[in-house]
Amino acid sequence: MVVRIRLARFGKKHAPFYNIVVAHARTARNSLPLEVLGTYNPIPQPPRPGDTNGRPWKDIKLDISRARYWIGVGAQPSDTAWRLLSMVGILEPQYRVQQVQGQVVKANSAAKSLIAPRDTAAAAAAGEEAKATTAA
Repeated sequence: MVVRIRLARFGKKHAPFYNIVVAHARTARNSLPLEVLGTYNPIPQPPRPGDTNGRPWKDIKLDISRARYWIGVGAQPSDTAWRLLSMVGILEPQYRVQQVQGQVVKANSAAKSLIAPRDTAAAAAAGEEAKATTAA
């Protein structure tokens, strides 16, 4: 059975609090997990006294060694769990996917992939026209 690293929601209405858990993929969101790896509080907290940047922060507490173990044995993180694990430094960040003019394109190569096919198509059409004029 596939094992996933995902979030289980706790807290109350308009004040979510998540446990980062390892669970079988087909079990319900808040069912009994195989292991609780940590917690995530998405509500921004006020800056700590003596903090140099003075920005609000979101609390992520995670057992890094156990998270690395579960990833090593093949647990698949959900998209949100992947983002949290990449913030901690366990995984590489995923590229975000954008939809541009009905095509799904990676964010960093959006301009190249949309321009390149048009240029090659135009070049191929120009090449065919050149062949047609030289043959006639």
